[in-house]
Amino acid sequence: MNAVTAIPVTIADAAPRAGAGEPIIAFENVHFTYPGADRPALEAVTLSVARGERLGVLGPNGGGKSTLLKLLLGLLRPSSGRVLIEGQPAPRARRLGLIGYVPQRPETELGMPLSVRQVVELGAAWRLPAWKGVPQDLRRRVDRLLDLVGVRDLAQRPVGTLSGGQMQRTLIARALACGPSILALDEPTVGIDAAGQVVFGELLRDLHRELGLTILIVSHDLRAIAAGCDRVACLSRRLHFHDSPAGLTPDVLAELFSHDLAGMLGEVGPVHIHAHPAGTCGSCTEHTTPPPPPPPSHLPHPPHAQSGGGT
Repeated sequence: MNAVTAIPVTIADAAPRAGAGEPIIAFENVHFTYPGADRPALEAVTLSVARGERLGVLGPNGGGKSTLLKLLLGLLRPSSGRVLIEGQPAPRARRLGLIGYVPQRPETELGMPLSVRQVVELGAAWRLPAWKGVPQDLRRRVDRLLDLVGVRDLAQRPVGTLSGGQMQRTLIARALACGPSILALDEPTVGIDAAGQVVFGELLRDLHRELGLTILIVSHDLRAIAAGCDRVACLSRRLHFHDSPAGLTPDVLAELFSHDLAGMLGEVGPVHIHAHPAGTCGSCTEHTTPPPPPPPSHLPHPPHAQSGGGT
């Protein structure tokens, strides 16, 4: 696994931090099986994320991405192995507020009669008793985050009236309001068009530069990964690849998403997957299925039947 140069981080809240040479996120030979399942959701996953890294976790549906994220957040405990955040067990890291989480589908927030500012203030004041008001220093933090994500002019708007991109920015501000060192996003570009995805990538780069965050994006969409990450981990129960996006060759992607292909094709026995330009398919020696016969128009004409009878 290649080393990544550490990037200094500025975090609002004091909390136990990993040493300079230690990874900020570490999965150590992690296995996880859901109760009653006949096979593990994750198997022998070892993953190290350096401070300041922007990592994308790419994989097919059912490949274990959501399980990996729940283990990171301390919502699940590994069947074996361990998950450390800043050198802390994941459940304790969550209680310390070391991870800011942006969920995939915010139906709950959309249905609440809250303004954009109130949603972000909930993230800033999560340690405070419900009856206590938001102090001035936290209000200033909220103002800064609203500016950083570009929704300051929407601060009083009800969240239920926001577009997909506006809601995504609001949830990112809420996740950052507690001053975490890690920002984790689950399928962050769902419901956002192509132009919005470009803007989303620019936003993540700005936040990474301004706050020194470590960013983790979990997605099955390669565009979302390419938009905001400098390293990629390919996951389909096991970790298949962990390197820069430039190393995502067609062969790697074909192997990774073979799970989805098998789901579409059904259980038809071994499926050969070999990525290459379509125009070169005839030169591929790995295909074992013989080429189809030529169409009838290309078949040689049958010999003319000799007419019977003599002279």
